[in-house]
Formats: sequence, C-alpha cells, structure tokens
Amino acid sequence: MAKRNFQLSVIVNSSGEEVTKKINLVNKWWAKKVTGKSEKLNDTFRVDFGKTFVDFQITELVPGKKIVWTVTDCNLHWINNKKEWNGTDVVFEIASEKNKTQINFIHVGLLPGCECYEDCEVGWTGHVTESLVKFIREGYGMPE
Repeated sequence: MAKRNFQLSVIVNSSGEEVTKKINLVNKWWAKKVTGKSEKLNDTFRVDFGKTFVDFQITELVPGKKIVWTVTDCNLHWINNKKEWNGTDVVFEIASEKNKTQINFIHVGLLPGCECYEDCEVGWTGHVTESLVKFIREGYGMPE
C-alpha cells in the first residue's frame, strides 16, 4: 500500500477568492513572525518559530482555486533531519459552490514514517482546522 501525503479538508462559508486572500495572510492564522511577501506568484516568505523556521516560495497561485508553497529551506530544530521539509509542497486546493468553499490541504512529501510526521500532523490540523477556519469565519485566527 502506498504511503499518503498528509491531508485534511475543511468547509467554510466564504468565497474562494476570500479564502485565497485569507490563506495568504500567513501571520494572521499560522505564525505571528512572518517575513517577506506571501501574496503573489513567486513571492518568498519565512515562517519563524524561534529555532524553527521554514522558507517558502509561492510556485502556483490561481485565486479561488489553488495555492502551492514550495519549501526552499527549513530548520526543524526538534528532529534529527532538520531539513526534512526541504523540497516539499504545501498545497491548498480551493473549490467553491455558492457561498461554501472546501479547502483541501495537502502537505506533499509529509508522509507517515517521516521523522516529524506525528508532530506536524498535530500542528497542521490545529493551524488549518482551527486557526485558519476561525480567521476566515470570524476575522481573527490564533497564530503562534
């Protein structure tokens, strides 16, 4: 049986375009300390959690449809393979119907058996299903 990338889905009462804008405001739902730009194709940004950081480039952006962040560098300080995310993609597939939008979140390359899988599964689940959803619904999230 093939290993599957980490993924989850949520549904919000918002347009796909609004969801795209909110996802791109990384400092409002994921991490308070974000440097660089995260709004347009080829923008680069860093998410910083002290000793841990992740650098991204937006490699695909179709408003209301899809966003892909490619990891260009990272330091996952709590595991042995501190560069485990390098070359992976964080994908947001966005599908709208009327005023409901489904967000399919996929971390391509984050597979069961990866050193950080269990911790990252908990982290992504909280950030996406709680903080991002709250930000979309209520206008404020819970960034770290």
